[in-house]
Amino acid sequence: MDEKNVTLSVPAEADFARSVRMTASTLAVCCDMSVEDVEDVRMIAEEGFVYSCATAPERVGVSFSLTGDAMAMDFTLGDSEPADESIELVEVLLSAVCDVFSVSEDGRVLHLVKRAGDAHVD
Repeated sequence: MDEKNVTLSVPAEADFARSVRMTASTLAVCCDMSVEDVEDVRMIAEEGFVYSCATAPERVGVSFSLTGDAMAMDFTLGDSEPADESIELVEVLLSAVCDVFSVSEDGRVLHLVKRAGDAHVD
């Protein structure tokens, strides 16, 4: 599969977490991911949204990049540092489930990647 890109922009409000989660899981199916991988993508998308919202943006932009065996998600971040202690749990979950979990040097983008199958690369 050639790389496909999908962009979503939603208000940074809890009510929109489902939109992000469902979009991500639908797109994971397009990558021929297993049921387990699709469930991981759903969780990654929701936790990425929570992380982004904790940085106080007005809107959360999510860019999905799909290839034949992986999905990357880039979440825009706001100007605030996540102050809530629960964000530490989000970071632990994302580190455990994602093949790539990073924040850009300028602190503006959360980058997450999930590859199909069991190949976990740090």
